[in-house]
Amino acid sequence: MDYAFFLQQIVFGLTLGCLYALIAIGYTMVYGVLRLINFAHGDLLMVSAYIAFFGIVMFHLPWPAALVIAIMLTGLLGILIDRGAYRPLRRSPRISALITAIGVSFLLENLGIVIIGGRPKSFPVPEMFSGYVAVGGVRIPVLSFWVVLITALLLVAVVLVVNRSKIGIAMRALSRDVETVSLMGVDANRVISFTFFLGSILAAVGGILWCMKYPAVEPFMGVIPGLKAFVAAVLGGIGNVTGAAIGGLILGLAEILIVAVRPDWSGYRDAIAFCILIVILLTRPTGIMGEDLPD
Repeated sequence: MDYAFFLQQIVFGLTLGCLYALIAIGYTMVYGVLRLINFAHGDLLMVSAYIAFFGIVMFHLPWPAALVIAIMLTGLLGILIDRGAYRPLRRSPRISALITAIGVSFLLENLGIVIIGGRPKSFPVPEMFSGYVAVGGVRIPVLSFWVVLITALLLVAVVLVVNRSKIGIAMRALSRDVETVSLMGVDANRVISFTFFLGSILAAVGGILWCMKYPAVEPFMGVIPGLKAFVAAVLGGIGNVTGAAIGGLILGLAEILIVAVRPDWSGYRDAIAFCILIVILLTRPTGIMGEDLPD
């Protein structure tokens, strides 16, 4: 394999891995607190992308304003989903919350089809995110620099919030014992709402960056990225923020490099991710950095 070609694939793999990592961190935060796999998480990518798209195209907002509005509104939608769908089921069996999460996912997708339509729309990519930089025969997309930088900054911010802030301490305490923490005067619902807000913001950023890399917006665009981010979270250790980021990077690199080595496997890219999930669940269910958590 040509050296420059190999480095080019590494760049593509890191970019894709960072996108998976952003989405996976949101998955793992919600699971860490509630033990809930929020399958509607991937569809928040779609929501944020559509809000940004219409903000730029229909309302002619400057793209920074459109992106900020899309991210904030998606974060608020995450809170609404928690309050409307999950909060009434706090004391119900977990299978009820899981089924509800799947239902919310279908609801968002089908609302997108009914309200907006199923035809893909071309996402406008700002000029500062377009173009390439040539380094030693390797063409690195400018967007790749931004994706890696934004992912790193958000990962550091989330780790600081979880480990250094009061609400982060409350989140970690809730992940161990919700009832005991509530008896100690912590407003569990407020902490959980903040968790959904922060996780949804990460999904929104990931969705907008995803549309800049693959500039087509449609109602089902978040399904496969969301499922692969779930695989990344399990791979890294679901419930562990750093592990989710590492899992995303490994998954992105594995997808790109396997196809680079075996181009005839390009039709099996999605299958590669789910094979990794099966292997991890069979050999190390807690993932790379996970730990056995109380039920």
